Amino acid sequence: MNTTPARTGGELAAPRFSMIGMVSFVHMLNDMMQSVIVAIYPLLKGEFSLSYAQIGVITLTFQLTASLLQPVVGAVTDRHPLPYSLPIGMCFTLAGLTLLSIAPSYGLLLVSVALIGCGSSVFHPESSRVARMASGGRYGFAQALFQIGGNFGQALGPMFAAVVVLKLGRASAGWFTLAALLAIVLLLQVSRWYRQHIAEHLHRHATAAQRRFPRAVVRYTIGILFVLMFSKFFYLASISSYYEFYLMHRFGLSADAAAHLLAVFLFAIAGGTLLGGPLGDYIGRRRVIWFSILGCAPFALILPYAGLGWTVALSVVIGLVIASAFPAIIVYAQDMLTHRIGMVSGLFYGFSFGLGGIGAAVLGLLADRFGIDVVYRMCAFLPLLGVLAILLPDVRPPAPAGPPSRSA
Repeated sequence: MNTTPARTGGELAAPRFSMIGMVSFVHMLNDMMQSVIVAIYPLLKGEFSLSYAQIGVITLTFQLTASLLQPVVGAVTDRHPLPYSLPIGMCFTLAGLTLLSIAPSYGLLLVSVALIGCGSSVFHPESSRVARMASGGRYGFAQALFQIGGNFGQALGPMFAAVVVLKLGRASAGWFTLAALLAIVLLLQVSRWYRQHIAEHLHRHATAAQRRFPRAVVRYTIGILFVLMFSKFFYLASISSYYEFYLMHRFGLSADAAAHLLAVFLFAIAGGTLLGGPLGDYIGRRRVIWFSILGCAPFALILPYAGLGWTVALSVVIGLVIASAFPAIIVYAQDMLTHRIGMVSGLFYGFSFGLGGIGAAVLGLLADRFGIDVVYRMCAFLPLLGVLAILLPDVRPPAPAGPPSRSA
């Protein structure tokens, strides 16, 4: 079913690589700081005598704080752009990291990760909007480049945590506040560029509002995308939150070695993200989504029964394949709702965070009761839900109207 709306003419501007690169770099810093939380779970578990369920609640607190606020932030800034919300949001992350390094109780640990979640709730929808504004029409490429920064940050976080925090103690997590300060400085520059292009943004917003897909098509498509997101992120929660424990339990690895292998998996996710966005621009986002989620199913089914070497190899393949879906999903949804870029970005980033948090909490309860091996065998079937991608309609973006002429 081709649901392409009428297109209007207009030349596409060249991509603003400086802006895309800057928000991608800050995304790396942002997600590196956030991934420290997961990487030091073994340390927190021992220091506070936590159960798997309590570890899951830490993830749930962070993820839900971010997921519930992101669509709200995006919806508000769709109507009332707030360029300087980006550095302000990063100040919440700075405060959360400081508290994480000194929190004397489990309750304050939850407060610290909630503050980091608040910073994320502002950063993701607004930075995703900046990446699209600066894309010059290469939406998948810009979204992938933006997301690759976050993926590299998620991979670097466990490595730095293994070298610094796991060896020197939780107080050394305070050194990561230097990354937050650098991010604030860079986001001030991004905010200035964003403010200078508000008129162009509002012009595109008004034009896009006249070219909408039928509501029934939007609801149907978003519903399928949410099911695919559930499949992807619930499965990823089993690895990102509990992969270290799985490796330590099944293969007897040290916490340091397990943290490095988690980083290997997260770097594979980064590679998959970089491939998924540009591929969606060239071969269609529906094909990328279909291949990505369903394509990793055979490897996911084998993983729980593999030895250590094959476990690492399979995790790399799974990361490469399944990660290619997210930039395609985000841009696919943005193409349908071009007049609600902030809201749809916040909704999907928030939904991914929420699914990760709920998945971590639920899987933690199951791991406490049945064991971590059983959890991995159960989650292996989730990628099979990718077969639903065949039901997605043929959605293509409307060509943007020419913006008011202005210098870069």
